[in-house]
Amino acid sequence: MTQRRRFLHAGLGAGLALALPGCHPLSHLGIPLTVLHPGMAEGHRLRDGAPLPAPSREIRTGVVILGSGVAGLTAAWRLAKEGVDDFLLVNGPEPDGNAAGGRFDSPSGALAYPRGAHYLPLPSPESTTVRELLAELEVIEANPFSARPRFAETALVHAPDERLFFGGDWHDGLLPTEHVGADEAAQHRRFLAEMARLTHTRGSDGRRLFCVPLVQSSADPSWRALDATPFRDWLSASGYTAPSLHAYLDYVCRDEYGAGPERISAWAGLHYFASRGGQAENAPDGALLTWPDGLAFLASGLRRQVPATRQMAGHALRIRETGKGVEVLGIDAAGPFLIRARKAICAMPLHVAARLIPHIRNYGFDPAAHLPPQAAWLVANFLLDGFPPEPTEQPLAWDNVIHGSPGLGWVVATHQQIRAARPAHTVFTTYRALADRPPAEARRWLESASADELFALASVDLISTYGKLELWQRTRAVEITVRAHGMASPVCGSLANPGLAALREADGRLLFAHADLSGYSVFEEASWWGDRAARLAASH
Repeated sequence: MTQRRRFLHAGLGAGLALALPGCHPLSHLGIPLTVLHPGMAEGHRLRDGAPLPAPSREIRTGVVILGSGVAGLTAAWRLAKEGVDDFLLVNGPEPDGNAAGGRFDSPSGALAYPRGAHYLPLPSPESTTVRELLAELEVIEANPFSARPRFAETALVHAPDERLFFGGDWHDGLLPTEHVGADEAAQHRRFLAEMARLTHTRGSDGRRLFCVPLVQSSADPSWRALDATPFRDWLSASGYTAPSLHAYLDYVCRDEYGAGPERISAWAGLHYFASRGGQAENAPDGALLTWPDGLAFLASGLRRQVPATRQMAGHALRIRETGKGVEVLGIDAAGPFLIRARKAICAMPLHVAARLIPHIRNYGFDPAAHLPPQAAWLVANFLLDGFPPEPTEQPLAWDNVIHGSPGLGWVVATHQQIRAARPAHTVFTTYRALADRPPAEARRWLESASADELFALASVDLISTYGKLELWQRTRAVEITVRAHGMASPVCGSLANPGLAALREADGRLLFAHADLSGYSVFEEASWWGDRAARLAASH
C-alpha cells in the first residue's frame, strides 16, 4: 500500500530530502523524490512462486470482490445499491488501482493529484452504468439518461483546455490544422470528418460500429476485419500521409493505449475517435470531466457508497473453487486469512488473476496465448512554487503537449481551481508510456532503474519547455508512480482474442471484472464489467 508523504517547508537540497521519509535527493538537481512501485513486491512474490502461508483465521461472506480498482469499486457499489449486505471488498495491493490519487501538503495547503488516469470523457449513451454513478456522485446534475445531461460546472474542463507546442510556438488544440501546409491541413480536416461520420455509422447488425462499452459495438465482419491491420497501415492505405497527422495519432495511441500506431489495431485506433459521442446540455461536444486528483475523485466517491464494514485491507494469494463455493487465501497486516464465499469477483488485472487461479484454463483462458500485452507507464507529480512564465498570447492549459515528444505532456492539477487568482503552489502531472521498447523489456528496465533515470524520463517535457534552472528553482518535491503493467494495449488480434471472450461470458462461482476483458484500459470498460459481475453475483 502506498502512503502519502508530508511535505515540510524548507529549502531545497539534502536537508529537505532527509526530512522526507522514503525520498532520495537527485544528484543533478537536488530535488527530493519519492518513487512508488504499487503492487510490485506482491506481484513478484506471486511470479516467483513464493510458498503459501497457512491461514490463521477464517472469514465467511456471500460474495468476495478481489481488487478495488474501478471494476471492484463499481461491483461493490452495485451490490450495496441493490441492498446486498453479504459481501466483502478486499482492497488488493493498491486501493483504487489505476484510479488512485495522492496529496502534497504544500506551504499554502493540501494539493491533490492523480497517480493514474486524470479525466473522463462525457459518457456515451450506451455507458448507462457510468451515467448512473455520475448522477449518484452529483457530477451529473440533471437528466442522466437523456441525450444531453447537465453536468456540474466544477467537473467540466474549463478553458484553456489543450495546447500544443509545434513549430516553435504554442497553439490551441492538439492537432495543428491551422499551422501546417495546405495539403496537410486538408488531410487533417478529411480525417476528422471521417471520424465524425464513423461515430454515427452502424454495421450490418444495426449497432454502432464503435461503442463504449466495447461489447455493444457492431460485430459486422467487414469492420471487425480491421482488428488484423495495424492502424499505421490503415492510415497509409487511406491516403493519410501527413507527418503532423501521424505525429498526433502516435501521441493519441501512446496516451490511450500505451503503444504506437504500428502496434495498435486499426479497429482500436478508429474506436478511440468514433466510440463515445457523449454530449452535454451545458458543454460542447467532446468536453472532458476532470478533478484535481483525476479519477481518484470518482474512486473515492464510489468507496463512500460502500459500508466500511464491507471493506478490508489485504490481497489474495490463491483462489480456488470448491464444491460449495470459492476459497480465497489472502494476507493483510494481521497475517494470512482464508475467505469462504459463495461467489468471487476477480476484479484484478488478468496477469495477476492468471497467477492466483490455478485452474484458469478451465475457463477457456490460456495465459500463454491470451494475456493482452501490458504497457508500462510512469506518472510523475511535481510540486511547484508558483507557475513558470508562459507566453501572454498562449497561456498554460489544463493539458499541455509537445509535438513529437516521447513524453505525453503534463496536466495541471490545480487548473479547475484557478479563478480570480492563481494559487501560490501547484502540481504538474507528467505522463510517459514506455512505448519505445517491448513491454517485457520496459518492465525489466523499470525494475532496476535509478531515481535519476526515472526522473529523466518523467521530466523530459517540463525541462524542454522551461529549462533545468526554472524547474530546479520552482520544484519542491516530486513523486513518481511506476506502473509496470499500467494498461492493456489493443494490438492486432485483440478483438478476436478467444480467451478474453471466454472470461467475459463466465457465469459461475468465479466471475471476472476488469477493463482487461475489453483489451484496453479505460474507466467505462472497467465500470461496465464490475457492474455486470455484481448483477450476476446478486442474481443467484
